[in-house]
This record gives sequence, structure tokens and C-alpha cells, in this order.
Amino acid sequence: MVDVMRWDVMLGSVVYAVIGVVVLCVSFVVIDKFTPYELWEEIVEHKNMALAIVVAGMFIAIGQIIAAAIHG
Repeated sequence: MVDVMRWDVMLGSVVYAVIGVVVLCVSFVVIDKFTPYELWEEIVEHKNMALAIVVAGMFIAIGQIIAAAIHG
């Protein structure tokens, strides 16, 4: 019988996904510390759409870097 689900591959994918999300969150916190204001407060409470677009671009760029590092 052919084993369709390889549990080692699935576990590796889950581990890399968790590591990627953690690195993405840590990078947001680090960039938040370098800015002169609180990013989350500025985006959520003050509804700063331009800053939200910049942060979204940052997430996409860092996500691509993480994916390239994981993929090799």
C-alpha cells in the first residue's frame, strides 16, 4: 500500500510555517520599536490607511524573504 500522507513531511511543513509566523511577528515588533510612534495604535485607532499599506508591503517583503530562506 502506498502511503499518501508522509507525516514527516507534514510535520516539517507545520514547523516551518510556525517558525515563519513567529519571525514575521518578531519583525513587526522590531520595526514597531524603531518607529517614533506605535504602529498598531496608528493603524487601528487612528485609521491611518497609508501606514497600513506600508506595513502590508513590509509583511509581503519579509514573508518572501522567509519563504526563500525556508525553501533554500
